[in-house]
Amino acid sequence: MASRLWVSKVASHLKLSIAHRGFASVVKDLKYCDSHEWVKVDGGSATVGITDHAQDHLGDVVYVELPEVGATVTQGKSFGAVESVKATSDINSPVSGKVVEVNEELNNSPGLVNASPYKDGWIMKVEIGNSGEVSSLMDSDQYSKFCEEEDSKH
Repeated sequence: MASRLWVSKVASHLKLSIAHRGFASVVKDLKYCDSHEWVKVDGGSATVGITDHAQDHLGDVVYVELPEVGATVTQGKSFGAVESVKATSDINSPVSGKVVEVNEELNNSPGLVNASPYKDGWIMKVEIGNSGEVSSLMDSDQYSKFCEEEDSKH
């Protein structure tokens, strides 16, 4: 907090404007679930993780329960869990399909979900079973609005 105050004072002195982050970051080319998972579709495959908004609310992630490679996942259904210092939350799949890869790095470094939720903290890769499901997900603008509305209720 002290560093934010110092930065604000310096910015004011230098007549710079700094944006205060109202809520977590959202990536434009991803799709989002109302349960705060993201999906990046690349042809017939999809990379899945939890959003910056989710990890921010969870706090420091200490364990990620990964699905098994070869397992079938169903859109909207739990495939694993994220345990933080605050709570344990289920992770729901944004798309149905077959798990083709999991991020084994999370076994040793679960904090990657906090540090880099959209890049290094991805959780699984799925061979999409029904590409039509993607159209039911939110785009970045819809998800941003959803987060703003959700946060205003708390």
